[in-house]
Formats: sequence, C-alpha cells, structure tokens
Amino acid sequence: MRQASRYLVVALVSLLAALATLWISQKLHAGRPEESRIHVLLHRELDLDGEQRRRIDALEQGFEAQRSRLEGELLAANADLARAIEHEHGYGPEVEKAVDRSHVAMGELQKATLRHVFAMRAVLRPDQAARFDKGVAEALTTAPQD
Repeated sequence: MRQASRYLVVALVSLLAALATLWISQKLHAGRPEESRIHVLLHRELDLDGEQRRRIDALEQGFEAQRSRLEGELLAANADLARAIEHEHGYGPEVEKAVDRSHVAMGELQKATLRHVFAMRAVLRPDQAARFDKGVAEALTTAPQD
C-alpha cells in the first residue's frame, strides 16, 4: 500500500506540473486579458518599427489556434488522469497511461510555446533581442503574483 501511495503522489505531482506548464505558456503568450510581462516588453518597451509589429502580430495570431488546441489536449489529458486516479485509487496501468499522455501534451505545449517565442525573437534587432531574452528569463524565473 505504501508503494501505491507513492505512485499516487507522483501522479498528483505530474498533474501539478501540467498545470504549471499551462500557466507558463499563458504568461509567455501575448494577447491575454491580463497582459504578460513579455507582451508589455514586446509591444511597449522595445520600440518596434511598423514591419516588426506587423510580423509579430501575424506570429501571435498564428500561434493562438495552436496554443488553444494544445492547451485543450493538456486539459483533456489531465481529465483522463483525474478519472484514472479516481478509478484505480493507486498507480495502476490507467494512471500510468494518463500520466504519459499528460507528459506528451505538456511537452508539445512547451515546445510550441518556445518555438513561438524564438520566432518572435527572430523579428527583433540584436539590441531588442538582448532585452527580450532578459524578459523571457525573468518571466520563467519569477514567482506568480496572484
């Protein structure tokens, strides 16, 4: 029974990690109702020229559908995990499969978010990119302010 409890804790930690990934992607993604630090930096502090604004806006619009789809997959994977935990009450094959699905969805969301961040970075001049890099690092290492 002790081992089952340990596996349940691992499953719950995985669920929390998935939710943290969602939070990070939301903080990095521009266009949220609550503006992220990255959005403010990009659109207000880097003095983008018209062409840069146009290109970044296009990247943001293109990423929105992909991000929504991937977040939906992650939420569905987490729902599967919750059902498996409720059904098995321990770390059984259903929980393991759901954890694996959650990890795949989380990883795909992280990869897509990072590709988006790097695509936006590629639009910037070197001086802007250095400031952007610093802002991204701060966004990833600063605790949430809820």
